[in-house]
Amino acid sequence: MFTNASRIQNNVTEMNSLSKSKTLLCVRVLDGFLIPAPYYGGINSKTWLYGGMQPVHVPLFSEVTNEESHPFQLTVEKLETAYQRAKEQGIRVRALILINPHNPLGDIYPAQLLKECLEFAHRYELHVIMDEIYMLSIYGDSTFTSILSLESLPDPDRTHFMWGFSKDFGMCGIRVGILYTRNHAVREAVNQLAVFHGCPGPVQHVLRQFLSDREWLDNVFFPTNRRRLKEAQNILVNGLAEIGIPVLKSSGGLYVWADFRKFLKSQTFEAEMDLWRKILDGKLLISPGKAFCCYEPGWFRLVFSDTVDKIYLCIQRLQQMLLDKTDETVPISSSPKENECTELDDSISDSYINTSVDDASEGYSHLKKIAVF
Repeated sequence: MFTNASRIQNNVTEMNSLSKSKTLLCVRVLDGFLIPAPYYGGINSKTWLYGGMQPVHVPLFSEVTNEESHPFQLTVEKLETAYQRAKEQGIRVRALILINPHNPLGDIYPAQLLKECLEFAHRYELHVIMDEIYMLSIYGDSTFTSILSLESLPDPDRTHFMWGFSKDFGMCGIRVGILYTRNHAVREAVNQLAVFHGCPGPVQHVLRQFLSDREWLDNVFFPTNRRRLKEAQNILVNGLAEIGIPVLKSSGGLYVWADFRKFLKSQTFEAEMDLWRKILDGKLLISPGKAFCCYEPGWFRLVFSDTVDKIYLCIQRLQQMLLDKTDETVPISSSPKENECTELDDSISDSYINTSVDDASEGYSHLKKIAVF
């Protein structure tokens, strides 16, 4: 997967949490950080708790403009706009955080976009923190390019890579994260702080044994779970289409990003939370867009990495709750709104094209629960 793997070994720091690695990097180098929104909302609490770091949103919207090819598309122009806006507000932006594959969108950034983002960051001397926690959970028709696979980096000392076992190997209880950086100062600082977040020896031993069986991983583990992910995603996408819920076409991760806007009583985040509570009362747990700092109310993230019977049950319950709904709804508007994340408790929170995904690059994630009660 990595064309430059030989140089990696001496630049790796292991910790017991990927989010802590990201946080320690932010504390080291940031006053504020650019991040495309929507995004995994847990980043906010970690960066603020450890160092008072301020997220600078790069808002993405579902409406496709002439310069874009799909909804919620990231462009360097949007990064530039957010950066300049932050400067005007007196925020010193020091880094760019990118999640690839994306959570919650499921987007996979093309190699060309990655290069453009790296050039943008280099132009303003920004650190780039690449969160590739889902890099082995690829099942769609997009080609995944790891930051470690690029032949050259515009600013190697300001480019940092993170990955963990929890998603790709279905080990959410195994809190092991990996930071790769060529920046000696950052690595030394994180190593000092990692003393307080070390991975237990027995866990390291188990993971080493697990990874040593490459034949089983390559010939059994990855192919089987790639097939299961694809099957599960297809079932959920097709089921949502029957209910009249479009989703953003995705190629990686464990989720679909679904458009529930027509089921809102009003196009507000208050109405979004009302719908979320209604669905929760129906014994189905999905995550509202507000939890991911989405700027448009009515988008929800659904986990599909579960057994087929649970996914069908999810669809059945949504049909019962939404199609029997008699409340009046209001027209959909995608106009920009100021937004702050609403973080849900971990027990609660954790394309726009209704098409099935095709076979593609390597990917896996052990089946994670969709929280259907």
